[in-house]
Amino acid sequence: MPLSDRDRAILGFEAEWRRHAGAKEQAIRADLGMSPARYYQLLGRLIDTTDAQAHDPMLVKRLRRIRDARQQARLARASGAPR
Repeated sequence: MPLSDRDRAILGFEAEWRRHAGAKEQAIRADLGMSPARYYQLLGRLIDTTDAQAHDPMLVKRLRRIRDARQQARLARASGAPR
């Protein structure tokens, strides 16, 4: 299934959000018209799709790497292992 306009907007926002003034959460609400929680839910699902990978492979790879590192850190903290 090809990317929707919303999917492309989310990927585009994630690629460029640092250029916005102010907090990311405020920019999500202003630019995309959704709550930050919904944005992160959609983004998390989106970066696992092959269509997102094909659309912006570098961004998707970076976001997956960040997500995976955070998951590993949470697992390490939960198991009591040193960071």
